[in-house]
This record gives sequence, C-alpha cells and structure tokens, in this order.
Amino acid sequence: MISFDSDHFPVSLLFAYLFQDLEQSKFDDVLKILKRANSFIPHIVLASTVLALVYPRSFTWFTTRYYAPALGFLMFAVGVNSSPKDFMQAIRRPEVIAVGYFGQFIIKPILGYIVGVIAVSLLNLPNSLGAGIMLVSCVSGAQLSNYATFLTDPHMAPLSIVMTSLSTATAVFVTPTLSLLLIGKKLPVDVIGMMSSIMQIVVAPIAAGLLLNRFLPSFCAAIQPFLPPLSVLVTALCVGSPLAININAVISPFGVAVLLLIFGFHASAFIAGYGLSGLVFNKDDDVKALQRTISYETGMQSSLLALALANRFFQDPLVGVPPAISVSKKSLFHESSAKKSRNCFPTNSYVENSTSNYNIS
Repeated sequence: MISFDSDHFPVSLLFAYLFQDLEQSKFDDVLKILKRANSFIPHIVLASTVLALVYPRSFTWFTTRYYAPALGFLMFAVGVNSSPKDFMQAIRRPEVIAVGYFGQFIIKPILGYIVGVIAVSLLNLPNSLGAGIMLVSCVSGAQLSNYATFLTDPHMAPLSIVMTSLSTATAVFVTPTLSLLLIGKKLPVDVIGMMSSIMQIVVAPIAAGLLLNRFLPSFCAAIQPFLPPLSVLVTALCVGSPLAININAVISPFGVAVLLLIFGFHASAFIAGYGLSGLVFNKDDDVKALQRTISYETGMQSSLLALALANRFFQDPLVGVPPAISVSKKSLFHESSAKKSRNCFPTNSYVENSTSNYNIS
C-alpha cells in the first residue's frame, strides 16, 4: 500500500496527480461532446431552415461563392476517414454503380416528369413551376449524399462518391438532353466550369483527406474530433443560405403547393432507389447498406446546380422556386433519413469500427 506520509509521498505531488486526472477527465468529456455533434444534424438542419425563413439576413451573407468550398470540406471529412483501398474496392463493383446510375438518370427523371405533369395538369400551377420540378430531376447527384452515406454506412462512402462523381461528370451531356426531352428547352452547360466544380467539391478534398490519412495519421487523429461539429455548421449554412437568398420565391403564393410536390418527388425517389436495389441485390450480404446508399443517390440531386441553371437560362423566376425549396427539403429529409436508418438497421463490425474512428452516433 502506498503511504501518504509527507516524507514519502509529498502532498504537492498528490494534488498534481489528482489535478492531472481531473483535467484529463474534462478533456475527454469535451472530446465526447465534439464527436457526438453529428447526432444533432437533423435538429440543426430544421433550425437553420426555420431561421432562414423567419430571419433571412442570418444566412444571406453566405453567398453562392461559398457553396463549393463548404461542400468540399464535407468531402475532406470523408477522405480523412477513408483509404485508397476503399475506392479500389468500390470500382470493382460495376453492377452497383450501374444500378445507381440507372436510378439517378432514368428513374429520377421519370418521377420528376410525373410530378411536374401533376403540378401543371391536376393542380393548374404555372408551366414554369412544372419545368422547375423537372429540372431538379435532370441534374446530377448531390455531394451531400456521400456524406449522408458516410453517416449510416462508412464503408459504402467510397462507392457513393464514385457514383456521384460519375453522374456529375456525365451531367454535362445527360442534363441538357434530359432537359430537352422533359422541358423542351435545351440548357447549355459550362463543361469547363462543371469539371472545375468536380475538382473543387469531390476530387481535391477527397485526395487531400486520403493523403493526410496516409502520410500524417497523427495529424488526422488530432483533427478528427473537431470535424463533426464543423460539418454540422457547414451543413446548416448550405441548407439555410439558398432559402434565405431566394426567400421571395419560396414564400410565393405557389410555395406551399411546390413544397408538397417536392416532398413527394424526393420521397418517391428515395423509395424507388431503395426498392430497386433491394430487388437487384437481394442475395448480397450487405443488401441493406446497398439499399440505403443507392436510395440516397436516387433521392438526392444537386439542387444548387438546378437553381443556377434556372436563374441563368430561364426568364421566368418561378422556374427557380422548386430548386430553391428542394435544397432545404432534400437536406432535411435526407439527414433525418440517415439518422433514422442508422438507428433502425444494425451495422456490421466494419461499420462500427469505421464509425468509432469518426465517432458519429
């Protein structure tokens, strides 16, 4: 037994040990809070949506110039927790990539066309609103789907990134074609700008994260606790900003009807992607993870791109209303679905280990 006699164990040394343990305990508590920040994403997204509608000036400073860096940061967070081996394994599953692409550019545009026709023919909404809904369905996948996949199935994140990158790269040809077929107006797309966007939002951040994880693992371990709260903040800004900037269009007389239609469109796309992948990969061991991943790819679109196209190539401002509403609706619906999917479906040991590295609960 250790004697606490001052001759053998100085009281000052005892207090030093106790103080060190207390400080370490407080530090560990702070780290736990930081690491669990992602569990509040659905609530933060809802709060940012309400705040943007009630007090738009709180988000208008976050202009479109910040969108690419913000989404790039989310991709960097994914890259830090991935490895080149993960991407090699993703490329080796072409059948999954093909199903995801089919859902993105076949099923989703069909659903968008149906919802657009309902808006114009049954609800007697202006043709421009129907065109806006169809335009949302014609654009490529959203990078936020990669991050949401990482929240629920970390080992599927590289596969999600490959599918989103493919749809984004080919959108320069597919989006104008689909827009011509569904809307009847050809949309010119800046090929160089699109490729630059891919580099900024997907390739460069992921590569930076992978390189840091490979050559500076200690640095990655040091910054990992701070990535979840920063990611929550960035997500909130990406949701609130488009709403605030386009507040006049969102609160227009057609806003509620379009809100319901956009909700129906996203919900049907999520369900269609989930059901399709379940039928195709029903014998796979990781079928649930595949269903969630492809559902996210099918249900999420680059609404910011649709909004930019609407503002640039259509004279009627009402065309931009569906994309503006889709930005927030998609993010809220998707992040909530990611949270619920993670709670409802058990994950395998690999996922648990991967999640513990990023500490998302």
